[in-house]
Amino acid sequence: MLRVLLYIFLIYLVYQFVFNFLIPLYKTAQKLRNGFHEMNNRMNAGSDGTQHSSAQKTPPNNDPSKEKVGEYIDFEEIK
Repeated sequence: MLRVLLYIFLIYLVYQFVFNFLIPLYKTAQKLRNGFHEMNNRMNAGSDGTQHSSAQKTPPNNDPSKEKVGEYIDFEEIK
């Protein structure tokens, strides 16, 4: 009788381990792997000259207030 209870308990532990740890771990690893493959494909597609609609470039910022006007001259105050 005790041996049967031990087997049931061990089967329960294995079941919990598989369905609460291994399967979610496997699914998470798959999502990460797919995400890395997708990112790699986007980077490779951008490097060969073709652009996809999901890979957008930002236009260059030509704001004149942020351009350097001249060289900075350090000065000392004379009393």
